[in-house]
Amino acid sequence: MELQASLSLIAPEIVLSLSALALLLIGAWGGDKTARMNSIAACIAIAFCFAIVAPRVCAGVGGPDAVAFFGQFKADAFSGFAKLLIYAGSVAALLIAPNYLERVGAMRAEYPVLVILATLGMSIMVSAGDLLTLYIGLELNSLAAYVLAAFVRSDSRSAEAGLKYFVLGALASGILLFGMSLTYGFTGTTNFNAISTVVAGGLSGGAMFGLIFMLVGLAFKISAVPFHMWTPDVYEGAPTPVTAFFASAPKVAAVALLARVALEAFGTQVDAWRQVVVFAALASIIVGALGAIGQKNIKRLLAYSSINNVGFILVGLAAGTAQGAASMLLYLAVYVAMTVGSFVALLMLKNENGDQLESISDLSGLRSVSPVLAFCLMSMMFSLAGIPPFLGFWAKLVVFQAAVDANLVVLALLAIAASVIGAFYYIKIVKVMFFDQPSGVVLGKSDGVHWALLIISTLVISPLGYLATSWFGDLAQRAAATLFLLS
Repeated sequence: MELQASLSLIAPEIVLSLSALALLLIGAWGGDKTARMNSIAACIAIAFCFAIVAPRVCAGVGGPDAVAFFGQFKADAFSGFAKLLIYAGSVAALLIAPNYLERVGAMRAEYPVLVILATLGMSIMVSAGDLLTLYIGLELNSLAAYVLAAFVRSDSRSAEAGLKYFVLGALASGILLFGMSLTYGFTGTTNFNAISTVVAGGLSGGAMFGLIFMLVGLAFKISAVPFHMWTPDVYEGAPTPVTAFFASAPKVAAVALLARVALEAFGTQVDAWRQVVVFAALASIIVGALGAIGQKNIKRLLAYSSINNVGFILVGLAAGTAQGAASMLLYLAVYVAMTVGSFVALLMLKNENGDQLESISDLSGLRSVSPVLAFCLMSMMFSLAGIPPFLGFWAKLVVFQAAVDANLVVLALLAIAASVIGAFYYIKIVKVMFFDQPSGVVLGKSDGVHWALLIISTLVISPLGYLATSWFGDLAQRAAATLFLLS
C-alpha cells in the first residue's frame, strides 16, 4: 500500500521519465526530422503533468498525505506551485526554440528530450525531502543544462558557455556535496525533518559548516552574489531559447529548493543562516543593478537583471516565515512571466536576413518600426523595474511587506533604495526604443507563436494581472504553509 501511494504521488515524474525515453527512441529512429514533432509531444507531456499537479496546489495538499518513499519525496502544495511555474517555463522554451534553432542549423531531436530531462530533475529538486533526493534531482537537471548551453556546436560562444557552465557547475556541486556530507556526519541523518529535529537544540560547529557549504552550492545555482560570475557569460553565449529556459524554470527550481532546505531542514535555526541570506540578497540587488548599467548586449543585461531579481526573492527568504515563503512564490510567478516575455521579445528582434539582433543600439527607434513589440518590451522593462501599475511592483511590494512583518525593516529599506539603481537601465532601454532615431535594422518578421507568448506575458504583468492577485495570493499562502507542516 505504501508503494502504491508513493507511486501515485510521483505520477508527474513518471510521465516525464517515460516521455523522455519514448522521445529519445523516436529521435534515434527518425532522426532530426522528428525534432518538431518531438517538441510538440514534449509540450503535451508537460501539459499533462501540469494538469496532474494543479489540483494538488489548489487543495493545499501537505503533511503526511503528501510524503512518498518514507520522506524522501514530498508532493505537497509548495512543490506543486513551483512545478507549475517550472512546467510553464519549460513549455515556453520548447515553443520558442524550433524557428531559432532551424535558422542556425541546430534543430535536433535531442533538444526536447534534454528539456524534459531537465524538467524532470527540477521536479525532483522541488519535491526533495532528503539530501539524497536533492542531489539526484539537481544533477539530473545540471547534466541536461550543460548540454543545452553548448547545443549550437557551430557557435564558439555556445561551446564556451557550455564549458564554463560545466566547470563552475561541477565546482558548485562538489561544494554542495561536501556540505551535505558534513551535515550528515554531524546530524546522523539525511532526512530534512530529522535534521530539523536534531539541530533544534543548537547547531554544532560541523553542522554549521555543512549548512554554509550547502548555501554556497545553492547560491551558485540561483546565481546569487558572490557566486554569480558564470551568469552573464553563459546567458550571452547559450542559444537564446536556452537562455530563456535557464532564466526561468531552473531559477524557480533552485530558489524553491533553497527555501525547502532553509525552512524545513534548518527552519529551527533561522538566525544561523539569515545573515548569509541577507548579505546575498543586498549584494545581488546592488551588483545586479550596477553590473547592468554598462552592458551593451541585451542578453548580458538580462543576466544581470536576473541576478538583481534573485536578490529581491532572497529578501522574502530572509524573513524565515510562511509569509516570506509565500512572497517568494508570488515573486517567482511574476518573474517567470517577465522573463519569458523579455526573451521572446528579444527573439523577435531580427534583421532582414532573419539573423538575431542582441545589441541595445539595435533597439533605436523600435517604436516607429514595430510599435506593438516596442510597447510589450516597454511593459516588461517597467515591470522588471517595479514601476506601478505593472505587476512587478506588486511582486516587490509583497516581498518587502514580508520583510517588514518579520522585523527586517532595515533590510526592506535598503532593498527599496537599491531598487532605484536598477530602474536606470530598464528606463534606458525604453528611452532608446521610443526617443532615439530609428536604426533601421529590425526588419525581420516573427511567427504567431512568438506573438502569442509575448502578448500573454504582457497581459499577465499588465494592470489586468491585479485581478488575479487575491486568488493567486491565497494559493501561494496555502502552498507556503505546507513547508511548516509536520510530516
